[in-house]
Amino acid sequence: MQRKPRNLAQGVVEQISSSIRQGVLKPGEKLPTESSMMAQHGVSRTVVREAISHLQASGLVQTRHGIGTFVLEPVPSSGLGIDAESILTLRDVLSILELRIGVETETAGLAAVRRSDEQVRELGAALAEMHAAMAAGRPAADADKRFHLLIAQSTGNRYFADILAQLGNAIIPRARLNTVELEQDKPANFNERVSREHDDIFRAIERRDPEAARAAMRTHLSNSRERLVQAQQRIESQIN
Repeated sequence: MQRKPRNLAQGVVEQISSSIRQGVLKPGEKLPTESSMMAQHGVSRTVVREAISHLQASGLVQTRHGIGTFVLEPVPSSGLGIDAESILTLRDVLSILELRIGVETETAGLAAVRRSDEQVRELGAALAEMHAAMAAGRPAADADKRFHLLIAQSTGNRYFADILAQLGNAIIPRARLNTVELEQDKPANFNERVSREHDDIFRAIERRDPEAARAAMRTHLSNSRERLVQAQQRIESQIN
Protein backbone atom coordinates (compact mmCIF):
# COMPACT_ATOMS: atom_id res chain seq x y z
CA MET A 1 0.00 0.00 0.00
CA GLN A 2 1.39 3.38 -1.07
CA ARG A 3 1.93 5.79 1.80
CA LYS A 4 0.41 9.25 1.58
CA PRO A 5 2.91 12.11 1.51
CA ARG A 6 3.26 14.02 4.77
CA ASN A 7 2.14 17.13 2.88
CA LEU A 8 -1.17 16.16 1.28
CA ALA A 9 -1.25 19.17 -1.03
CA GLN A 10 2.22 18.33 -2.33
CA GLY A 11 1.06 14.80 -3.03
CA VAL A 12 -1.79 16.14 -5.19
CA VAL A 13 0.63 18.52 -6.93
CA GLU A 14 3.01 15.66 -7.74
CA GLN A 15 0.26 13.47 -9.19
CA ILE A 16 -1.21 16.22 -11.36
CA SER A 17 2.26 17.41 -12.45
CA SER A 18 3.12 13.84 -13.43
CA SER A 19 -0.09 13.56 -15.48
CA ILE A 20 0.80 16.79 -17.27
CA ARG A 21 4.41 15.70 -17.98
CA GLN A 22 3.26 12.32 -19.28
CA GLY A 23 0.65 13.89 -21.55
CA VAL A 24 -2.32 12.37 -19.73
CA LEU A 25 -3.46 15.94 -19.14
CA LYS A 26 -2.80 18.01 -22.26
CA PRO A 27 -2.44 21.79 -22.76
CA GLY A 28 -5.85 23.44 -22.88
CA GLU A 29 -7.52 20.56 -21.08
CA LYS A 30 -9.69 21.37 -18.08
CA LEU A 31 -8.83 19.82 -14.72
CA PRO A 32 -11.53 17.88 -12.86
CA THR A 33 -13.76 19.86 -10.50
CA GLU A 34 -12.71 20.43 -6.89
CA SER A 35 -15.24 17.85 -5.74
CA SER A 36 -13.90 15.26 -8.19
CA MET A 37 -10.30 15.87 -7.07
CA MET A 38 -11.35 15.65 -3.41
CA ALA A 39 -12.87 12.24 -4.09
CA GLN A 40 -10.02 11.06 -6.34
CA HIS A 41 -7.22 11.99 -3.94
CA GLY A 42 -9.11 11.55 -0.67
CA VAL A 43 -8.37 15.06 0.56
CA SER A 44 -10.28 18.13 1.70
CA ARG A 45 -11.29 21.13 -0.40
CA THR A 46 -8.62 23.21 1.35
CA VAL A 47 -5.92 20.75 0.28
CA VAL A 48 -7.16 20.78 -3.32
CA ARG A 49 -7.12 24.58 -3.42
CA GLU A 50 -3.62 24.70 -1.96
CA ALA A 51 -2.45 22.22 -4.60
CA ILE A 52 -4.01 24.28 -7.39
CA SER A 53 -2.31 27.37 -5.99
CA HIS A 54 1.09 25.61 -6.18
CA LEU A 55 0.38 24.43 -9.74
CA GLN A 56 -0.53 27.98 -10.74
CA ALA A 57 2.66 29.31 -9.18
CA SER A 58 4.64 26.73 -11.18
CA GLY A 59 3.02 27.90 -14.41
CA LEU A 60 1.42 24.52 -15.08
CA VAL A 61 -2.23 25.58 -14.87
CA GLN A 62 -4.34 28.70 -15.01
CA THR A 63 -7.68 29.22 -13.27
CA ARG A 64 -10.36 31.14 -15.14
CA HIS A 65 -12.82 32.17 -12.47
CA GLY A 66 -16.30 30.85 -13.06
CA ILE A 67 -15.05 28.47 -15.77
CA GLY A 68 -12.41 26.17 -14.32
CA THR A 69 -8.69 25.40 -14.19
CA PHE A 70 -6.85 24.58 -17.41
CA VAL A 71 -3.48 23.06 -18.28
CA LEU A 72 -1.07 25.59 -19.79
CA GLU A 73 1.40 25.14 -22.63
CA PRO A 74 4.79 24.19 -21.16
CA VAL A 75 7.40 26.94 -20.91
CA PRO A 76 11.18 26.40 -20.80
CA SER A 77 12.33 26.20 -17.17
CA SER A 78 15.35 28.38 -17.90
CA GLY A 79 13.47 30.88 -20.06
CA LEU A 80 14.32 33.81 -17.81
CA GLY A 81 17.99 32.93 -17.62
CA ILE A 82 17.93 32.96 -13.82
CA ASP A 83 19.34 30.05 -11.83
CA ALA A 84 17.83 30.32 -8.34
CA GLU A 85 20.44 27.90 -6.95
CA SER A 86 23.19 30.38 -7.84
CA ILE A 87 21.68 33.04 -5.56
CA LEU A 88 23.86 32.44 -2.55
CA THR A 89 25.54 35.60 -1.30
CA LEU A 90 24.23 38.78 0.29
CA ARG A 91 25.06 40.67 -2.90
CA ASP A 92 23.04 38.14 -4.93
CA VAL A 93 20.01 38.59 -2.68
CA LEU A 94 20.32 42.38 -2.94
CA SER A 95 20.30 42.12 -6.73
CA ILE A 96 17.19 39.94 -6.62
CA LEU A 97 15.49 42.46 -4.33
CA GLU A 98 16.14 45.18 -6.90
CA LEU A 99 14.50 43.00 -9.55
CA ARG A 100 11.57 42.30 -7.24
CA ILE A 101 11.02 46.00 -6.52
CA GLY A 102 10.46 46.57 -10.23
CA VAL A 103 8.27 43.52 -10.79
CA GLU A 104 6.28 43.18 -7.59
CA THR A 105 5.41 46.85 -7.21
CA GLU A 106 3.34 46.46 -10.36
CA THR A 107 1.93 43.06 -9.38
CA ALA A 108 0.52 44.60 -6.21
CA GLY A 109 -1.16 47.40 -8.14
CA LEU A 110 -2.68 45.05 -10.72
CA ALA A 111 -3.76 42.58 -8.03
CA ALA A 112 -5.65 45.34 -6.23
CA VAL A 113 -7.68 45.95 -9.39
CA ARG A 114 -8.11 42.39 -10.64
CA ARG A 115 -8.20 40.17 -7.53
CA SER A 116 -11.25 38.03 -6.79
CA ASP A 117 -12.87 37.67 -3.39
CA GLU A 118 -11.54 34.11 -3.21
CA GLN A 119 -8.02 35.32 -3.87
CA VAL A 120 -8.35 37.86 -1.05
CA ARG A 121 -9.39 35.04 1.27
CA GLU A 122 -6.35 33.00 0.19
CA LEU A 123 -4.08 35.99 0.75
CA GLY A 124 -5.58 36.51 4.20
CA ALA A 125 -5.01 32.84 5.04
CA ALA A 126 -1.36 33.00 3.95
CA LEU A 127 -0.88 36.18 5.97
CA ALA A 128 -2.48 34.62 9.06
CA GLU A 129 -0.23 31.57 8.71
CA MET A 130 2.82 33.81 8.46
CA HIS A 131 1.82 35.77 11.58
CA ALA A 132 1.17 32.55 13.52
CA ALA A 133 4.56 31.11 12.53
CA MET A 134 6.38 34.27 13.57
CA ALA A 135 4.52 34.43 16.88
CA ALA A 136 5.44 30.82 17.61
CA GLY A 137 9.07 31.28 16.59
CA ARG A 138 8.68 28.95 13.60
CA PRO A 139 10.05 29.59 10.08
CA ALA A 140 7.59 31.73 8.13
CA ALA A 141 9.35 31.74 4.75
CA ASP A 142 6.92 29.29 3.08
CA ALA A 143 3.84 31.32 4.03
CA ASP A 144 5.67 34.52 3.05
CA LYS A 145 6.54 33.08 -0.36
CA ARG A 146 2.96 31.90 -0.91
CA PHE A 147 1.67 35.38 -0.01
CA HIS A 148 3.82 36.98 -2.72
CA LEU A 149 2.99 34.28 -5.27
CA LEU A 150 -0.74 34.70 -4.62
CA ILE A 151 -0.42 38.42 -5.30
CA ALA A 152 1.29 37.65 -8.61
CA GLN A 153 -1.44 35.14 -9.49
CA SER A 154 -4.13 37.69 -8.62
CA THR A 155 -2.96 39.89 -11.50
CA GLY A 156 -4.36 37.37 -13.99
CA ASN A 157 -1.00 37.57 -15.80
CA ARG A 158 0.77 34.22 -15.42
CA TYR A 159 4.16 35.62 -16.40
CA PHE A 160 4.42 37.49 -13.11
CA ALA A 161 3.88 34.21 -11.28
CA ASP A 162 6.38 32.49 -13.61
CA ILE A 163 9.12 34.92 -12.57
CA LEU A 164 8.52 34.45 -8.85
CA ALA A 165 8.12 30.69 -9.17
CA GLN A 166 11.43 30.38 -11.00
CA LEU A 167 13.19 32.38 -8.29
CA GLY A 168 11.75 30.03 -5.66
CA ASN A 169 13.04 30.60 -2.12
CA ALA A 170 15.32 33.37 -3.37
CA ILE A 171 12.36 35.77 -3.23
CA ILE A 172 12.39 35.53 0.57
CA PRO A 173 15.79 36.68 1.89
CA ARG A 174 15.45 34.90 5.23
CA ALA A 175 14.99 31.59 3.37
CA ARG A 176 18.62 31.93 2.28
CA LEU A 177 20.16 34.19 4.92
CA ASN A 178 19.69 34.68 8.66
CA THR A 179 18.34 38.20 8.23
CA VAL A 180 17.52 38.62 11.93
CA GLU A 181 21.12 37.86 12.83
CA LEU A 182 22.44 40.03 10.03
CA GLU A 183 20.36 42.93 11.29
CA GLN A 184 21.62 42.44 14.85
CA ASP A 185 18.05 42.99 15.97
CA LYS A 186 15.71 41.19 18.34
CA PRO A 187 13.54 38.66 16.44
CA ALA A 188 10.37 40.19 17.90
CA ASN A 189 11.26 43.64 16.54
CA PHE A 190 12.16 42.24 13.14
CA ASN A 191 8.96 40.18 12.94
CA GLU A 192 6.81 43.13 13.99
CA ARG A 193 8.19 45.33 11.21
CA VAL A 194 7.87 42.64 8.54
CA SER A 195 4.32 41.78 9.68
CA ARG A 196 3.24 45.41 9.57
CA GLU A 197 4.61 45.80 6.03
CA HIS A 198 2.70 42.73 4.81
CA ASP A 199 -0.47 43.91 6.55
CA ASP A 200 -0.28 47.21 4.64
CA ILE A 201 0.03 45.37 1.32
CA PHE A 202 -2.89 43.08 2.11
CA ARG A 203 -5.23 45.86 3.25
CA ALA A 204 -4.55 47.92 0.11
CA ILE A 205 -5.30 44.94 -2.15
CA GLU A 206 -8.37 44.06 -0.08
CA ARG A 207 -9.87 47.55 -0.51
CA ARG A 208 -8.94 47.66 -4.23
CA ASP A 209 -6.53 50.60 -3.90
CA PRO A 210 -3.84 50.06 -6.57
CA GLU A 211 -1.71 53.09 -5.73
CA ALA A 212 -1.62 52.24 -2.04
CA ALA A 213 -0.81 48.61 -2.91
CA ARG A 214 2.10 49.69 -5.13
CA ALA A 215 3.39 52.04 -2.43
CA ALA A 216 3.09 49.39 0.30
CA MET A 217 4.90 46.76 -1.78
CA ARG A 218 7.65 49.19 -2.79
CA THR A 219 8.07 50.23 0.85
CA HIS A 220 8.28 46.61 2.02
CA LEU A 221 10.84 45.53 -0.58
CA SER A 222 12.85 48.74 -0.29
CA ASN A 223 12.98 48.32 3.48
CA SER A 224 14.14 44.72 3.02
CA ARG A 225 16.86 45.92 0.69
CA GLU A 226 17.93 48.71 3.04
CA ARG A 227 18.11 46.31 5.98
CA LEU A 228 20.42 44.04 4.00
CA VAL A 229 22.52 46.95 2.68
CA GLN A 230 23.19 48.01 6.27
CA ALA A 231 24.09 44.42 7.16
CA GLN A 232 26.45 44.22 4.20
CA GLN A 233 28.14 47.46 5.24
CA ARG A 234 28.66 46.11 8.77
CA ILE A 235 30.17 42.90 7.42
CA GLU A 236 32.51 44.77 5.06
CA SER A 237 33.62 47.14 7.82
CA GLN A 238 34.48 44.15 10.04
CA ILE A 239 36.55 42.60 7.24
CA ASN A 240 38.38 45.86 6.55
